[in-house]
Amino acid sequence: QLQLVESGGGLVQPGGSLRLSCAASGFNFYAYYIRWFRQAPGKEREGVSCISSSGSSSDYADSVKGRFTISRDNAKNTVYLQMNSLRPEDTAVYYCAARRYGCSAYASDYNYWGQGTQVTVSS
Repeated sequence: QLQLVESGGGLVQPGGSLRLSCAASGFNFYAYYIRWFRQAPGKEREGVSCISSSGSSSDYADSVKGRFTISRDNAKNTVYLQMNSLRPEDTAVYYCAARRYGCSAYASDYNYWGQGTQVTVSS
């Protein structure tokens, strides 16, 4: 059983930066693809970025391309999301999720989820 715990959220001014972490416990973390999702109040959950099990490939939503960077350290069982040039529209609860085979865009395809971390971008 894989357990995921997000951290690093908080309140930041527009243009600021945050780094989110998704720490995993359980076996075979290195075999899992990890996607960051976010959900703002009254909106559907949105896929933000995904990274392959090896870390060799990743994808990003158009809304965050050039501003967010996903990475992973399999030795530390952790995936990171570096978020720069934050905007008010980035305000949401951010979740990490894991699945074995590929970076699906659909939340329902992910087997394991963290509890989420709140990111608020406001002056």
